[in-house]
Amino acid sequence: MYFGKSKPQTSGRVPPNQNVTTTFPVLHHGNVPYYKADLSDWNLKIFGLVECPITYTFEKILDFPSVMTKNDIHCVTGWSKLDNGWEGVSTEILTKEAKPLAEAKHVIIHAEEGWTTNLPIQDFLHETSLVAHSHNGNSLTPEHGYPLRLVVPHLYFWKSAKWIRAIEFVKEDKPGFWEKNGYHMYGNPWKEQRFTWD
Repeated sequence: MYFGKSKPQTSGRVPPNQNVTTTFPVLHHGNVPYYKADLSDWNLKIFGLVECPITYTFEKILDFPSVMTKNDIHCVTGWSKLDNGWEGVSTEILTKEAKPLAEAKHVIIHAEEGWTTNLPIQDFLHETSLVAHSHNGNSLTPEHGYPLRLVVPHLYFWKSAKWIRAIEFVKEDKPGFWEKNGYHMYGNPWKEQRFTWD
């Protein structure tokens, strides 16, 4: 038994040197943004190497076809949380109207307080990637990225930026906040790409 419940089956699901947790640890740099409930002054910008730069309100994002998915997440600090339920919009659908150009090879995610992270475009547009507004049936809490966070479950979870405000399509890869501070440029948990020297 696992704290009164059946222990989750983890064979093949947990990368090397990760420990499964049933909690959802809160880790971030800087302050937690707290938004008004109506989100009337919140928006998400899509720009850079796109044919049609566009800015969406939160209400418009909720109008997109909703996706619900379940996945495991893996933090660079060593914890893994299994069977997370997310609801949101696929990154491919969200950015389709902006029409990314062929020369766009990478994506820079911009979040509150100037925080950024970088992703190859194929990882950002991966079929399992989404921008989520809910976790396990409830709206995201401020500590976990309310109102909208990126979820890229096949990479270490720092790539799944909280409090996102803009998506920039670019030609050349460039490091984001943690990447400038020694974290790996890609972050594959199965290869333990935690730091630049890994």
